[in-house]
Amino acid sequence: MAKSASEFVKEAKQQIQNLTPAEVSEELSTGDVVLIDIRESEELKQNGKIANSIHASRGMLEFYADPALPYHKPEFEKTKRIILHCASGGRSALAALTLQQMGYENVAHLDGGIKAWKDAGLPTE
Repeated sequence: MAKSASEFVKEAKQQIQNLTPAEVSEELSTGDVVLIDIRESEELKQNGKIANSIHASRGMLEFYADPALPYHKPEFEKTKRIILHCASGGRSALAALTLQQMGYENVAHLDGGIKAWKDAGLPTE
C-alpha cells in the first residue's frame, strides 16, 4: 500500500531526535553545533533565518552530506552535532533520518521548524 508524505514524516519522527525550540536554542548557545536550514532559497528570503544557520536545500542534502562527491559541504561532518530545520518540521524530520542512514550519528531536527522557533519568541534575521 502506498504511503502519504505525512506517514513518512510520522515514521521518521519515531526514529530520530525531535527537539523543541528551547532545546535547539540551548544547544546553539554552546557553539558546538551546526544548524542546517534545508528550506528553499525563496523561503529564506521571505521568512528570514535563524542566526548562524547554514543553508543546504533539501533537494541537495544527500549530495552535500557525502564527502565522496564534489558537492560536499564541509559543514557536513559525521563527528559534529548537526541539527536540521525547515519551515514546519516535516522535511527536516525526513532529512534527519536520511543523514542517520548515511552514517551520521549525532543528528536531530527542530520539531515544528522555524515556525515553532518564531512562535516561541526566538529571534531570526
